Amino acid sequence: MTNPGKPDVPEESNPRSPKRWLFAIGCLIVSLLVLVRMMNRNSGEVPASAGTNSLRPQPTAAASTESRDRLLARLPHRRPASESASTAEQIVAGKVRQFARNRRALAHAMAERFKIEVPADVERFFAAVEAGNWDEIDAAFKPLGERYKAKPPPRDIDVLWGPILDALGAAESAHDWPAQKLLDYGEAVLGSLRPGMVYVGGTDPGRFIPTLLNETSDGERHVIITQNGLAASSYLDYLNFLYGDRLATLTHEDSNRAFQDYFTDFQRRLEHDREFPNEPRQVRPGENNFSDLPRSITSQDGRVELTGSAAMMAVNERLLQMLLEKNPELAFALEESFPLKSNYADATLLGPITELRAHDPQNALTAERAAQSVDYWRALAEQFRIYPDESEWSVELKTYSKLAVAQANLFADRSFPAEAEQTYRIANQIYPANVEAVTGLARVLMGSGREESANQMLNQFCREHPQQRRAVEDFRRNFAFAAAQAVSGQR
Repeated sequence: MTNPGKPDVPEESNPRSPKRWLFAIGCLIVSLLVLVRMMNRNSGEVPASAGTNSLRPQPTAAASTESRDRLLARLPHRRPASESASTAEQIVAGKVRQFARNRRALAHAMAERFKIEVPADVERFFAAVEAGNWDEIDAAFKPLGERYKAKPPPRDIDVLWGPILDALGAAESAHDWPAQKLLDYGEAVLGSLRPGMVYVGGTDPGRFIPTLLNETSDGERHVIITQNGLAASSYLDYLNFLYGDRLATLTHEDSNRAFQDYFTDFQRRLEHDREFPNEPRQVRPGENNFSDLPRSITSQDGRVELTGSAAMMAVNERLLQMLLEKNPELAFALEESFPLKSNYADATLLGPITELRAHDPQNALTAERAAQSVDYWRALAEQFRIYPDESEWSVELKTYSKLAVAQANLFADRSFPAEAEQTYRIANQIYPANVEAVTGLARVLMGSGREESANQMLNQFCREHPQQRRAVEDFRRNFAFAAAQAVSGQR
């Protein structure tokens, strides 16, 4: 029967037709079944970059995998060559140009603040970085570097050295690293930071690549500093100019106090060794070399300076501790260049780097977290094994091997010898010429009574890498010194 006033609608096309409703319900049920099946198949997995899932170690029944999976998700990406590598190159080149403009503007702002002129050769250098030709960049930087080496350096170069060195480091990283690997490494570091964290970069890649990406990418702009520069008075001025409104920076008075404290301590230890030659030496190996012998130098403005790499890193360590004490409310993450053992006591893992002053029990360094970190480094080493072209990737291999050594150092200090040994071995596997990996492993072996195995390994390493023989001999002296100190402390 036709309803008056409404057009006739065939039953199959009527939206209220029972057949239509049955068909719709059937489609809905099928869709739900497919969705449930996909969810079951993917349950427990953490999204990761392409090529990562096949490398993920199988979880053990006894350990929670959440923290480990977050680590593994930060493995560097491995993309097929067919995926536009040129796009990564264009991205990096664009970031370097943007960063050069940024640091050039910063140099002009600092020149205005400190009432100096920006020299013409500094302008040429920034123009070369923006143009992106490495040979021109290198040629433009060399005269600046020579001027900075003068004692004291010209005031204009000294004041502007921070932005100059940042621009050089970004350009050199872009020159040395394949573009996609640079982006992946920077993301592995920056992606590990929590909001508001201060990042302390040590090595050149660990300092300059995160700085480049931090300043040229969307998202939070972290405070980024380097522990290696803290002993330079001009670097403290640079930090205050950059971040004086975001953290309590170090003053020249802080710097002078750190220098004088170290110098006083060194002289005390040196005097002890002279008066008691038969007792274990207190001056550390390297400190008493002519090139490393601390010398107090007072510059024209009254600042204290010190020469020698061992002495400088000891001062940098003191200054980093001062910076932490001045900013108790801030969280700090560290990429280690030189072992600064005063930071180990309350440090924990933070992706491929470490978090300092980690008082939260949930983030504490435990055996489980250490084992998860070993899984991460093992998976990373497996990626490098799958892509074995060391000649192309040597800078990347060196950098990740260094990161692994830093975490192994932390494990060794915090009494996780098994995890330390495994991580040193993995670091050596990633980059076999890494002397820090093999000496760190030797320290663990000797500490567990395996001196013969340690010495055999060191001798073989010297045969394969004769250019590292001096570093190995320095390690042996250092280890003997530390052992003597331990024996003396037990008496």
